[in-house]
Formats: sequence, structure tokens, C-alpha cells
Amino acid sequence: MVPNFENTAKAFALKSDLELKKAYWLFSLIGQPGLARWGSWLTKIMLEAHLPIEGLIKKTVFHQFCGGISEQDCFPVIENLQSKNVFSVLDYSVEGKADEIAFDHACDRIASVLVSASHHPAIPFGVFKPTGLGPIDLFELKSQGSLLNPVQEQAWQRVVDRFDRLCGLAAENSIPLLIDAEESWMQDSADQLVLEMMRKYNQGTTIVYQTIQAYRWDRKQYAEMLCETGRQEGFKIGVKLVRGAYMEKENQRAAALGIKSPICPTKEATDQNFDEIAQILMSNAEFCAVFLGTHNEESTIKVTQLMEQQGMDKSDSRVWFAQLFGMSDHISFNLSDLGYKVAKYLPFGPVREVMPYLMRRAAENTSVAGQTSRELSLLAAEMRRRKL
Repeated sequence: MVPNFENTAKAFALKSDLELKKAYWLFSLIGQPGLARWGSWLTKIMLEAHLPIEGLIKKTVFHQFCGGISEQDCFPVIENLQSKNVFSVLDYSVEGKADEIAFDHACDRIASVLVSASHHPAIPFGVFKPTGLGPIDLFELKSQGSLLNPVQEQAWQRVVDRFDRLCGLAAENSIPLLIDAEESWMQDSADQLVLEMMRKYNQGTTIVYQTIQAYRWDRKQYAEMLCETGRQEGFKIGVKLVRGAYMEKENQRAAALGIKSPICPTKEATDQNFDEIAQILMSNAEFCAVFLGTHNEESTIKVTQLMEQQGMDKSDSRVWFAQLFGMSDHISFNLSDLGYKVAKYLPFGPVREVMPYLMRRAAENTSVAGQTSRELSLLAAEMRRRKL
């Protein structure tokens, strides 16, 4: 059965009439690139000036895309989602911190989430960003193969120790752990570190998940290499497959340096790359588990068809579908209604410290053709349906 993503009654069953109208208003603003960029810039200026706007942010964009300030704040949202058989991935989304105290604090917070998740069946995964545990320039130096000085070596060992602490805790509590991908110029060292964690902790079960960004034209070859490595060495492969979140930054950097962009030249090429990588991963389902972070309806349908062709049950835990909280509810709730494994990425953290994440989210929405207009059309359709 092909999922029906037009069923807005199921998609927005958890939203009140007021919440529908607020979401429509917010996506209307995000859908205007100039206004979205101006708003992000103004918000940043006002926050840096310590003006009292956090309350307004919390009632609008924060409420739409985040679960709360703390793990405890998120639990009502988690339980609400679970009522529709949609799970939650708690994501401590504080970005831009760059000192050892902040890295240790982030590690502690993520560890706390992993322990909480082990006691809450509605939270099936943990997640973290590599640069939440160490400075991006250190990852970049390692990716370039640069020789580190003694101080840098010690700092890198602390990064490795934080990775190992969280992966070990995830294994101890049987909570799979998604490790995000970031900018291409730091990613090689993160890839190598995640591979080491897979070798160590994915023996017999899938705990550590690598993230593959399909907007990078070289990632299909990487996916094939990853699967072959797991097959030859006898450990499980976990992959979170996404399109990617740093497109504008990647293209701007490549242009400034006069080098070829690591990003596929068109959206169509990215979509094709995503689907082909999904095919590779699904064809290795005997030892490869897949977490598909996608807001693309066609790609989602293709994976459900691959599951059917391979005789996989809809509830097979080797295949998860995921969307960001506050977006693509028509995919999430219609899939969960059919019995597929579905999760929402649920960011949390102090309003001021989560703003870099929210600004990036707004930029992504304006850069993806059709994303915002699709959200608006579905919200409008549900408001009309309720009036009738």
C-alpha cells in the first residue's frame, strides 16, 4: 500500500485550531527568503544586545520547532507524539560553544538523555553532533592529516574519550546512538572516529549510527565502502541518511577557495543520490540498519516499496523514518498510522542557546524548493476541512 500523505486529519490531529493558524503564519514568514534572513539577523542583534525577546521567540519559532528548554519540558510533547505511535529523538541542540568546559557539559547532557531514554520506550535513539564534543578546527586539522602538537593531541584524545563514553553508555543501555554529520572540511576525521566506534560497539547489534549526507556527490561511494567494511570485518552498520544541512555554507566556501563544490549540482541530483544510497543500504539489510531523515515524499515511498519487495514487515526495527519536529507532519503521522517505525527529531535547550539551530532551520526551509509551500498548502487544507 502506497502511503497517503494527503490525509491532513491524521497529519494534524494533535494540533488545535490556534496551533494550526500559528503554524501557517510562521511558515508564511519563513517562505519569504528576504524576510526570513532579515528576521534572523535582527533576532541575533537583539539577543546579543540582551533585549527581552526570549518570551516572544519561545511562543513562536521555538514552540514550533523545539520540545522545550530541558528534557523534563519535552516529556509532555513526547507523550503526545507517542499517543499517535510517533517516537521522539531528544536532541540537545546548543550550538556554537567552543571550550573544554562547554564540551564536557554537552557530553554530560547527552549522557543524561541516554540514561533517560533507557527508561522511556518512547525515546528509541540518542543523538549528538561531533562539534558538540570538540572544536571544529581540531576536526579540520585531523581531516587534513596535519601533524598535531602535544596540546592538540591531548585535546583530540579528550574528543575521542567523549565519543567513547557516549557510545559505551549507549551500548550499556541498549540505546542506538545517531552521530550527526557536519561540514565537509571536518567530516573525514569524524567519519574515521565513528567507524572506530562501530567496530567496537556494533558487534552483534546496531548501536552506533553514522550519518551520510546525500547532497554530497561522493557519498554513494562512501556508503558502498562502509557496507563492504562491515561485511568483511563482521560488525553491524548503522546509517542515518539525510540530504544535508549546510548547502549554502559549502557552496560559498568552495567558491571562495576556487575549488569544486562537494555538493551535488542540482536538487534532482541530490534526490537521485539519496535514493541510490538508500537502495545500497536496504540491499544490505541483513547487517545494515537505516534511519531515514527525510521530508521528501517520493523518497519515503520508494523506501516503503523496497521494504515490501524484500518482504520486510512495516514495523521492522532495521528501518526508521524520521522528520524534524514541527515539519512534515503529513509524512510522520500518516506513516505511523500504517504501522511504520517513525520518529520526530525533538530539539531542546535554553532559548538563547538554541537560536543558532533555529536560524539554520529557517535558512534550510527557504533554500529547499517547495518545502514551505507544501507545508502551507497542507495547513490551509486542514483549516478548510475543519471549517466544513
